[in-house]
Amino acid sequence: MFRKFKVGGYYEGARVKNTSKELEDKLLSDEVRTYSQEIRKYLSEDFFEFGSSGNIWCREDCLDEKGIGIMDASVSNFTLHLLADDVALATYQLENRTRGNHTLRSSIWKQVDSQWKMFFHQGTIVPE
Repeated sequence: MFRKFKVGGYYEGARVKNTSKELEDKLLSDEVRTYSQEIRKYLSEDFFEFGSSGNIWCREDCLDEKGIGIMDASVSNFTLHLLADDVALATYQLENRTRGNHTLRSSIWKQVDSQWKMFFHQGTIVPE
C-alpha cells in the first residue's frame, strides 16, 4: 500500500508533491530537454526508462549533445505516492502534441544528497 504525502513522520506532502511536479515539468521543458548538462541535474546515475516507443534508455542515452529533443506537451492528473521517506512514485497523463498521442507516465524519484533525482521512468501509449 502506498503512503500518500508523508515524509519523516510529519506532514509535508504538498511540498514534496509540488517539488516532484516542478521537476517533471522541467524535464519536459525545452530549456532542459535540449541541453545534456541540464538533463544531468535531474537524472540519477543509474536512471533507466521503458519508453513509449518500446525502447529502453539509460542516462547516457539522454546525454547526447542535442539532449533529448523538443516536445510540446502538457501534464494532467498528476499524483504522487511516497514509497519511503526518500523515494516517490509520480504518475500522470501526458498529451504529446508533437507526436499527436496521449501517454500514461510513471516516474520513480529518489532523494540523493538532499536532491530529488529521477531513477526510473515509463511511458505507455493510450490507444485512441
